[in-house]
Amino acid sequence: MAKNLRRAPVRLARERPRRIALTGTPGTGKSSVTARWEGAVCYAEVGTIARAHRAARKVGRGWEIDLVKLSRAMRRDRPVGIEVIVGHLAHLLPVHEAIVLRCRPSELHRRLDRARRGSRSDRNENALAEALGVVAEEVRTARIPWAEIDTTGRSPSSVARSVLARLRRPLSRPRRPIDWLADPDEAEHLLDWSR
Repeated sequence: MAKNLRRAPVRLARERPRRIALTGTPGTGKSSVTARWEGAVCYAEVGTIARAHRAARKVGRGWEIDLVKLSRAMRRDRPVGIEVIVGHLAHLLPVHEAIVLRCRPSELHRRLDRARRGSRSDRNENALAEALGVVAEEVRTARIPWAEIDTTGRSPSSVARSVLARLRRPLSRPRRPIDWLADPDEAEHLLDWSR
């Protein structure tokens, strides 16, 4: 597995090897964050690792990942230092910890619209998934240490610095997890996105 990761010349810490998921709903900023890490962190996208282990197949314009096959392959490969697995499925793989990027659902929807990512239905589904905290709940039930970082209104460089700071120390569960449904301004969009 280590051969598929982008090698970093600098170790974040001298500690036990660990594999950390950088995950979140599509559009929360995972790729923008890793684009600012060049040389600072050893990381790989889920799709890249899956293709290297023959656990992915081309479907239309995307890839279908065989999570069971990929998980088996990753369990055989021990992490070397700190390895970060990036993608909205990363937390479903054998990782020791997870960092979940979150974004206010209304802003996430605007980001996805501006980038024209996926169909209108896909964008609505992603905004709804973020409002409901689907990825965060999956991480929470995985019973691994995790942290949330709100990317709303922040630059990718600022978020990248926050993620690097979290990687330098062991993670623990958030004291107050983000709950977009408690915000009436966000909750009012739910009906629009569920159509």
